[in-house]
Amino acid sequence: MSQLIKPIDYQPLLGAKQTEQGIKMIKEFFQQNLSTELRLRRVTAPLFVLKGLGINDDLNGVERAVSFPIKDLGDARAEVVHSLAKWKRLSLAENEVEPGYGIYTDMNAIRADEELDNLHSLYVDQWDWEAVITKEQRTVAFLKNVVERIYAAIRRTEYLTCETYSQLKPFLPEKIHFIHAEELLQMYPDKTPKEREDAICKKYGAVFIIGIGGKLSNGEKHDGRAPDYDDWSTMGENGYEGLNGDILIWYPVLGRSFELSSMGIRVDKESLLRQLKLEDKEERKVLYFHQKLLNDQLPLSIGGGIGQSRLCMVLLHKGHIGEIQASIWPDDMRAECKELGMTLI
Repeated sequence: MSQLIKPIDYQPLLGAKQTEQGIKMIKEFFQQNLSTELRLRRVTAPLFVLKGLGINDDLNGVERAVSFPIKDLGDARAEVVHSLAKWKRLSLAENEVEPGYGIYTDMNAIRADEELDNLHSLYVDQWDWEAVITKEQRTVAFLKNVVERIYAAIRRTEYLTCETYSQLKPFLPEKIHFIHAEELLQMYPDKTPKEREDAICKKYGAVFIIGIGGKLSNGEKHDGRAPDYDDWSTMGENGYEGLNGDILIWYPVLGRSFELSSMGIRVDKESLLRQLKLEDKEERKVLYFHQKLLNDQLPLSIGGGIGQSRLCMVLLHKGHIGEIQASIWPDDMRAECKELGMTLI
């Protein structure tokens, strides 16, 4: 129960019926805005992929994928996806998507090793998106431009939600602030990564932290990131750069920072080889996905995931993600949440 954040004097502003209606409205409006803003078309995505092809997202590299044998394939094992970070790039190649265009999909995952709290569930639902880019667009400036467009879509959705339900008041700032993880470390050298996120989000309201996955000057990572999808090791004029990051906001309901999206420019051949070596994962070079990339059979791309339940939770001012989605929670968490006014579905 130590993981549960207990908002003070919490009262849900919407009842069960309005909440369900709000979830539907937010999902429909935001995905239309996202697809228009980034020129994405919807595709159908898998719930599971074959194990051993290097297609599944490895997240931090320690989370176990839910797997099962397939009878008609000689008991070959399938894995429920963690996310579709690599599968989307294969889909871009298969559909011969041109630069400037991309795809998005509804991604549903099971993360059995998740530590359950107000923000983290066994069930993960997000809009996974991926767009083809040119070599010249593999820059921090291009990354920032895409982040600003996604954030604009989030704010438009917030405006619609608050117009629909007058008891909800907008709180997201007009602009999103950019900062590199190394700069954040220098600002708050005595704080943990989570404490640094809280401090910077409270200061600016909405922040994009650049460079997630590589080691900082203190020898530690701000957070883990698999070595074979985001490019977090590209160097710039200042000695560090990274072409990925996280969108976070300050969430007043819980009084903490709140991650809405993880995204980035994806690895090219050079950064893939460099990061596999840095993470001592060079054996992955022989896997299906990695061979495709190393043999120039995949396009350069940018992509990420945006939490569906998380976005609904924030825009409907809920205290627990279990008020938005149906999942499994410990009995004592359910009971305590109910006492706090957070009725879990």
